[in-house]
Amino acid sequence: MIWNDEFETLPREAIESLQLKRLQQTVERVYATVPFYRQSFDKAGIKPADIKSLKDLQRLPFTLKQDMRDNYPYGLFAVPLEQIVRIHASSGTTGKPTVVGYTRRDIDTWTELMARSFVAAGAHKGDVIHNAYGYGLFTGGLGAHYGAERVGASVIPMSGGNTKKQLMIMQDFGSTVLTCTPSYSLYLAEAAAEEGIDIKNLKLKVGILGAEPWSEKMRAEIEENLNIKAIDIYGLSEILGPGVGIECIEAQKGLHIWEDHFIPEIIDPDTGEVLPDGEHGELVITTITKEGIPLIRYRTRDITCLSKEPCICGRTHARIERLSGRSDDMLIIRGVNVFPSQIESVLFNIEGVEPHYQLIVEREGNLDTLEVQVEVNEQTFSDEIKNLQNLTNRIRKDIKDLLGVTCNVRLVEPKSIARSEGKAKRVIDNRQKNS
Repeated sequence: MIWNDEFETLPREAIESLQLKRLQQTVERVYATVPFYRQSFDKAGIKPADIKSLKDLQRLPFTLKQDMRDNYPYGLFAVPLEQIVRIHASSGTTGKPTVVGYTRRDIDTWTELMARSFVAAGAHKGDVIHNAYGYGLFTGGLGAHYGAERVGASVIPMSGGNTKKQLMIMQDFGSTVLTCTPSYSLYLAEAAAEEGIDIKNLKLKVGILGAEPWSEKMRAEIEENLNIKAIDIYGLSEILGPGVGIECIEAQKGLHIWEDHFIPEIIDPDTGEVLPDGEHGELVITTITKEGIPLIRYRTRDITCLSKEPCICGRTHARIERLSGRSDDMLIIRGVNVFPSQIESVLFNIEGVEPHYQLIVEREGNLDTLEVQVEVNEQTFSDEIKNLQNLTNRIRKDIKDLLGVTCNVRLVEPKSIARSEGKAKRVIDNRQKNS
């Protein structure tokens, strides 16, 4: 089932024609209304009239998250504040938050794209959508809420937290679709087991999960523990919020990016060079319909690849491979690039460990060290010391074989790693603190 057949099945030629027209309009508008872009384009020696083809997009300079912080709070807005009907912001855990504003039309566009996304994931009118994304400045809760209502589903605006109540509501209200982070979905399954709730007795059929990178192994764990189809959704506050792209339930193979509203590129994160389809690099997105805060060639820091191969679902929009991590989450340990999701993929292949882990990075002298802390299940925790040592050695060896990096492994008791109601904190990097 497709929500908007007219746009979701456009031929490739029609998509690119629409993209060029909307790109040219957007570039003209930001040049005229946003001083940052006028200065940026002038410095690069390019005018809006120079954009004559989609390939000319590569001539435009990138926009960075730091540019948004430097122009905090409203410096990148392309319309007067009285036309902004909603303001969201990122968490700002590493400094000033990045602020985004939405016009009435932007809210309508976002709602439409979330409706497309829900239908692609298998949700429809008649579903009861249990929305456990956080409401507030974070875009997840309200983005999912509006899209679910547009589809005609019944929405339960749970937000995050109060896990026991979440489970009670799921049981009593007959929730059929769960929206939250992947790590929180696993926590819900764990909490249900503790409460003696048989997940298979719930009416849940689909989980629409995003806001953090997660592996295929984690998907399998979620699908087994919650007895659902786990669908990956992609978005980021700076670009729109959730609903920039999503997997279709038919294929579950790559996330369709809604190309009538965004132009995706993959670049080499070191050189900025645009890479061919199929090559892994950093995802860059240009918005071509946003009014409040259009962004030109925004560097997402998310690592993936792009494919325009036809999909069995009938949608023609390009797909990105599920994220392998973020370039700014990538750890460099003694010259080796390490993503948390790579460690996760090793751990999920090993019997006896739980899907809860943390990576602790320290600096000893001039050397970086990595410690992998991973929970074991109850049965393994009470095992003989020799067997626990064998498990530790196996994890260390498998990580070394896959990534070429030697790490310390510490097995910790069940439920000792803090659970998150939002994005899981996988990495604790103490290098700057201890340097």
